[in-house]
Amino acid sequence: METKPIKRSEHMLKLSKEHHSGLLFCWKIRQGLKRGVTTERIIKYTQYFWSHHLDEHFREEETILFSPLKDELVQRAIEHHKQIKHTLGALQGSSADDAKQKLAQLANLVDDHIRYEERKLFPHLEKTLSDEQLNKIGQQLAALQPSPSTDDFEDQFWVK
Repeated sequence: METKPIKRSEHMLKLSKEHHSGLLFCWKIRQGLKRGVTTERIIKYTQYFWSHHLDEHFREEETILFSPLKDELVQRAIEHHKQIKHTLGALQGSSADDAKQKLAQLANLVDDHIRYEERKLFPHLEKTLSDEQLNKIGQQLAALQPSPSTDDFEDQFWVK
């Protein structure tokens, strides 16, 4: 089954492109777990990725993209953000076995959240918001610092 790339509104493209980095984040966690990398190393990476990518991305979505509409689909995305933040916080002080489970859970939460936004929420917002609202969102996002397109975390535990 062939899947076509999703055509995204130019006004939301910045956030949509950042989702690629998020999916890579999930893959890196899963690779680390699969290769038996210590949970401490993977947790350090999750802290790095949160502070350099996810935290700002969530803030931009919540304050810019989600602000014009507070419907059930938007509320679901906000709830996902809370679950992801909670899981990240729960990693601190976890035993190695508990941390493995929480890291796998984190990768699944982020992956599912990104796919939800790309497949359901963003198309919904593109249909529901007016052209004027989408244009304003695009202007606000464009005025922000560009997000780093790669992460420069030194410990590349996901590479053999």
